[in-house]
Amino acid sequence: MKETSQKDVLLKIKKDRRLLSHVPDPTGQRQISDRRGQDEEGNKDLDAIICQHKKGIRYITNFSVSIMQEKTTLKALCMDISDTGLLLQFEDEKEYEAIKGQSHVKLKFQIPPGVMPEGRESRYKLSASVVRSVDETRQIGLQFLEDLGTYDRRRKDRYLMFGAALSLAFVSFCVVLMRMESFIYFRYHTLLYAYSIIAATFLLTRYLFGMFYKPVPIDPTYTPSVTIVIPCFNEEEWIQTTILSCIDQNYPVDKLKVIVVDDCSTDRSVEKIKEIIDKLKEKEGKRYQLEDRLSYFVQPQNAGKRAALSRGVENTDTDLVMFVDSDSFLDPYAVRNIVQPFREPKMGGCAGRCDVANTYTNSLTKMQSVRYYTAFRIMKAAEALFDTVTCLSGPLSCYRRDIVMEYKDNWVNQTFLGHKATFGDDRSMTNFVLSHHQCSYQDTAVCSTIVPKEHKVFLKQQMRWKRSWLRESLMAGKFMWRKEPFAMINFYIGLIVPMLAPIVVVYNFFYVPLTQHVFPTTFLVGLLLMAMMMSFSQLLLRKSTTWLFGFWFCLYYELVLLWQMPIAWFTFWKSTWGTRMTPSDVQAEEKKRAKKEMKRKKAENET
Repeated sequence: MKETSQKDVLLKIKKDRRLLSHVPDPTGQRQISDRRGQDEEGNKDLDAIICQHKKGIRYITNFSVSIMQEKTTLKALCMDISDTGLLLQFEDEKEYEAIKGQSHVKLKFQIPPGVMPEGRESRYKLSASVVRSVDETRQIGLQFLEDLGTYDRRRKDRYLMFGAALSLAFVSFCVVLMRMESFIYFRYHTLLYAYSIIAATFLLTRYLFGMFYKPVPIDPTYTPSVTIVIPCFNEEEWIQTTILSCIDQNYPVDKLKVIVVDDCSTDRSVEKIKEIIDKLKEKEGKRYQLEDRLSYFVQPQNAGKRAALSRGVENTDTDLVMFVDSDSFLDPYAVRNIVQPFREPKMGGCAGRCDVANTYTNSLTKMQSVRYYTAFRIMKAAEALFDTVTCLSGPLSCYRRDIVMEYKDNWVNQTFLGHKATFGDDRSMTNFVLSHHQCSYQDTAVCSTIVPKEHKVFLKQQMRWKRSWLRESLMAGKFMWRKEPFAMINFYIGLIVPMLAPIVVVYNFFYVPLTQHVFPTTFLVGLLLMAMMMSFSQLLLRKSTTWLFGFWFCLYYELVLLWQMPIAWFTFWKSTWGTRMTPSDVQAEEKKRAKKEMKRKKAENET
């Protein structure tokens, strides 16, 4: 399998002149709503501010734009674009002067994939007004008469939604018809058809419940105190962006803290952490009280991610604690949104949605983008209907601090069948919390994360996740029977179906064709329908051109990822990460080198 080596492709957001442009100013001198969301009547509604903020984000780009006139069409280069307008760069002085003198122009352009968030990669033909010009650089700023979101809803989205919804309904109907066949032939092969019925029911109900999910709306008056803990190990490339995104939150200054805990990194992570914290304190420290709100620790020795998170929790006294991975970047309203479910006293933890930051790097990252969105927006959303989310994911999760402190020692020192648990920290903490409390999911609390762009790294990550899933699912099985009946049934079905999947695939693809000389047409059609459900749900909910990679993921899963499950059964005790050199990985490498050395010496002695 050929590995890629290209650089990660990320959205290029035009930076604000201020480092902390979203933080409410305690002095009242800087008003976010003045720039981000005050409507024409001067109302300062928080939802309107958030909506206006998203519309106003400017993305750096360089695609061509056509300016249509009566007899000619002029060309210019788009330097940056938002939902509400764009900035054009002209090469020709005469063309610049011609457009500069007009009040309105007609534009025609196509936004390339990766320039704006998924769903905007479309063709546009709309009018705009000239709002500013710069003679020195021949640049003209234009404001759309109709923003891109409104244009999409009027010209594109309704047809996409109708087509995707119709396709999804048709696929669901086909799945039901196929399972009717399973009932008819049930007595001929009870176990096989029972598995087919259970698997199809599980899949259909997850998608159905996911469609009914709604996030908890924002109550602007509910602002519990929060500490964001960022564990870091060898993350010099991304850690500064992560820290900046965590402190630059639209949340009361006196209610939010950020703690970075470096787990003895061997690269320049500590230097980068200190650099960005010093810079923030120097420029914005006094205004935003950063001396008391932003700090970092360096572990005396590498003790693992759980120990790093634990140290952060121990060094704060806020109502809630958020865990954010060191290669994940928060939306400016992530904290504001993720705290909302905690208005329910029984709520112990909540997960936010994690999008892929480097989606358009290559086909592997596009495939993961579809998988991530389905896993969060469908699977976790379905679990959230019953407040039984079984994994509050590491990139963005939030807990009541007193609950974390209650289970902290057991969590850090967790063992399974005599082996220390070094990964799966998110699933493990979720189990501790879920055993006696509720866990939910907030789709409006968004972060983006860097995913592997090389197959070798991706496969190691997936193997680690499967081992932790197997271990923690078995642990969760001890208490899930006490939960709401439907959530309980779905959990145990969700545990059995993936574990038996390799056996079912072997039976259908090898045993039946070889012994009964029957081509597995029905089974292949079932796989195709499963892929179509993932792809069409991505198209329906996100309207992204990446929806086709749902088919690619399902094929990749059946050919590659599925066969990691049997390996996980027999290697669940392994403590290596595979994607970074933790102490366990160092020990594993030393053992490999020792074995190679022994073989070499043995070969030399024999000769």
